[in-house]
Amino acid sequence: MVGFFIFYVGLFLKQPSISFQKGDIFFQDLDCGPPCEAIEAVTQGYNGSQLSHCAIITAVGPSYEETILTEAIGDYVIETTLEEFLNRSDKVIVGRLKNDYQYMINETVEYISNNLLGKKYDYIFDINDDTYYCSEIIYEGLKIADSSQEILALNPMTFNEPGTNEPFKHWVDYYDELNHPIPEGELGLNPGGMSRSDAIDIVYIFEKPSGFNQ
Repeated sequence: MVGFFIFYVGLFLKQPSISFQKGDIFFQDLDCGPPCEAIEAVTQGYNGSQLSHCAIITAVGPSYEETILTEAIGDYVIETTLEEFLNRSDKVIVGRLKNDYQYMINETVEYISNNLLGKKYDYIFDINDDTYYCSEIIYEGLKIADSSQEILALNPMTFNEPGTNEPFKHWVDYYDELNHPIPEGELGLNPGGMSRSDAIDIVYIFEKPSGFNQ
């Protein structure tokens, strides 16, 4: 759900013990300040991980520089190399559809690449319009591939501080600036919830996200 801050730092990328595949989903602890903190606070990810962003591999190459992920970040749905993605933050866990759902990958990736690339970022987080946040592009691709499968469930979104009926100050200011009501209770999804889907196996961890249970 994050489309706010893009920054890059150099880091040493360790060689994974597995080969990544088209359709692999990269869940990222982006550490972008209040927006990420607000997202992470309302939904725990896999094994307690604090996850604020995600992307999907749409083309596999022989190196990090040639492997392409598609993500909604900044102002648009864009392509990013795996090297660039990890340089932003290497606190990343990698999910893969279980064998029963592998048949959906090609159509999912084709739809994302051919229909969603270049679409505007969904700053409102409205699942029903023609703009897209990070989790939404993966959800839409899987829905096109097989609408009978509810791999990624939509749930009522909350923008409130846990244990209260009051929204985070960040969201109050954010939606005031957009001149739009906070969509409390509207259907949506986020990276943390996605990472705990029963249809996804976590197959690799680069660096443990914040909150990861040892």
